[in-house]
Amino acid sequence: MTFAYTILYVENVEQTLVFYTKAFGFQKKFVTPEGDYGELISGETTIAFASKKLAQSNLKTNLQFSVAKQEPFGIELAFTTENIEDDLAKVISAGAVLLAPIIQKPWGQKVAYVQDINGFLIEICTPIKS
Repeated sequence: MTFAYTILYVENVEQTLVFYTKAFGFQKKFVTPEGDYGELISGETTIAFASKKLAQSNLKTNLQFSVAKQEPFGIELAFTTENIEDDLAKVISAGAVLLAPIIQKPWGQKVAYVQDINGFLIEICTPIKS
């Protein structure tokens, strides 16, 4: 089995794709003609976004959705970079909200946390050096 996708349910798929391309430099991979599902080229695991309406049509159960500027869920997307200071500034200028500034962990890794335009928690960090 292979971990293939992380799909985040959002209000506006196109707006979210634009944010992630501006903030992180990812490119669009695929968008449905209806605009209710889209994917980014993001490495081995695809990051995808689906509309909340599509999510509710796929699942016949109530879902709890992330909301911008409210407490984020206890799950995060993490992106590594060698240039955390500049990349964090780029992400914030694209519309993310800073939750925790850059700190250095005892093992040498630098980490910061932001909330994206949909309220999802994102860690921006340097790679862990072994």
